[in-house]
Amino acid sequence: MRGMETWDAIRARRNVREYQDRPIDPHDLDRILEAGRRSPSSSNRQRWDFVVCTDREQLVELAKVWHGARHVASSAATIVLLAPQADDPRMAASIAYDLGQVTMSMMLAAADLGIGSGHASVGDQDLARQILGHPQDRRAAYMIALGHPAGRPLAPLRAPDRRPFDQVVHRGRW
Repeated sequence: MRGMETWDAIRARRNVREYQDRPIDPHDLDRILEAGRRSPSSSNRQRWDFVVCTDREQLVELAKVWHGARHVASSAATIVLLAPQADDPRMAASIAYDLGQVTMSMMLAAADLGIGSGHASVGDQDLARQILGHPQDRRAAYMIALGHPAGRPLAPLRAPDRRPFDQVVHRGRW
């Protein structure tokens, strides 16, 4: 599936945590990374770095940094989003928002290519630093596991498990 329409990629994107045992084409992986790099950020500060992991042993170890990250071990690639340490609550919130935009940009780019994605947080910062080797002034914030979906391929969902439109959308006032 190459070059899905944007609306179809939005409707097809879902969390995928089971992957086929096959690599992601390096050009596709770079396209996903480029989507993240091009993401909007507060005052264009771009307070992020990406570490891409494709080595199976490294992925197995990386899966241990968060209890909900078991899918990282079987992914074809996982991108770890690094961010500066931020003690100021406003800066921390701004960085978190920016990383959310990066995450969604990468996940939509992956869906456009037919590649599944599943996000995870990072709890054990010491283990993450030991695995990734990033500097002390950065923290591993989130991970995006990637791979070709096992089972059903990505396709637009007709009936997503979401709250009804009219319960979510308020026009002008609550």
